[in-house]
Amino acid sequence: MSKKSVIGNHSVVCLMAPTASGKTALAYELYDSGRYEIISVDSALIYQDMDIGTAKPTKDELLCYPHHLVDIIEPTQSYSVAEFVQDIEQLIDAIHNRGKIPLLVGGTMMYYMALFDGLSALPDSDVKVRAEVEAWRQAEGIEALHSYLSKVDPLSFERLKPNDSQRITRAIEVYRQSGRPISDWQAQPKQALAQHSKYQWYAIAVMPDRAWLHKRIEQRLAIMWQQGLLEEVIGLLESHALTPDMPSMRSVGYRQVLEYLTVTNHPVLQQAHLETQAFYDAFLLGQTQDGLTTVSLPKLNSDAHKLACLNMQNKALYATRQLAKRQTTWLRKLIKLSEDWIDSAAGAAQSQSVNASELAFMPVLHTFNTIEQARRYLE
Repeated sequence: MSKKSVIGNHSVVCLMAPTASGKTALAYELYDSGRYEIISVDSALIYQDMDIGTAKPTKDELLCYPHHLVDIIEPTQSYSVAEFVQDIEQLIDAIHNRGKIPLLVGGTMMYYMALFDGLSALPDSDVKVRAEVEAWRQAEGIEALHSYLSKVDPLSFERLKPNDSQRITRAIEVYRQSGRPISDWQAQPKQALAQHSKYQWYAIAVMPDRAWLHKRIEQRLAIMWQQGLLEEVIGLLESHALTPDMPSMRSVGYRQVLEYLTVTNHPVLQQAHLETQAFYDAFLLGQTQDGLTTVSLPKLNSDAHKLACLNMQNKALYATRQLAKRQTTWLRKLIKLSEDWIDSAAGAAQSQSVNASELAFMPVLHTFNTIEQARRYLE
């Protein structure tokens, strides 16, 4: 049986691998075959104007190799996992209707886990409630919200770290909106898009050698600094009302540049939008409430600036390597999930609680050590 008959027209292919492992190049080759459309699975590529630090394909590349879910929101906006899953379902149907195969490519493993393991049935976010909780956080700090969580949702209080502002605020939003702890919602049965009998899913997990990957990460970061990552962040601060606690600015690379600009008291922070000046004033004094601490250095000589710049680059390198490590851990979780599916399917078949047609649509996962091995399978 040829590979083309294995990857059928109603398939969904997920190409999963850590950052800098060569996923994009393979995606381009597969697109050139005429069978696939590319969907980005990357929580940083969704932001407009964030190009260098996200290793976003160039404008020319995007013209030649169109990507869904790239440049869909501004850096000041947020994009939930639930929104991602909803968008993916719509894109899959649209791509299949065009006679193509959706090719999901990226390294945001949380998104993949939502597709394969499902999401809890949480209520949609309420703009008014979100604004109220954010105003509370700004006024009293994340510690006050975390303390409140201990009273209304002890399970989430124990699970979440005190500086995890994004998840703490979301937990309180859900409680304020629904009257039920988010832990109750999360305990409900989940439904996974990848287990829908409408599609046949193929999960291709590539787990490269760590030393090889670390070298690739170092090379990629060197290119980003040369291309002007520092200048890109300065430009973003000039054109957008950004704060360090926004999801976009917590991305690897951008966060380290923000810390550098803060420590060196860069003029762009003094020119920030009026609505964010108070936040940056607190940030400069090391008074932020989201776990970030800084040392105020209003006047640095050239040697100190060089040292701060080197520190920024080293922190970004370390953070990117840690990201790759977390991505590999997520991939192992997905592999374990696949093994559980196989065991569950075997047990269901033995007990005759499901029929063969249902089992035929169980997600298929293949693990490879190199992108080249994945290429040979998908060609």
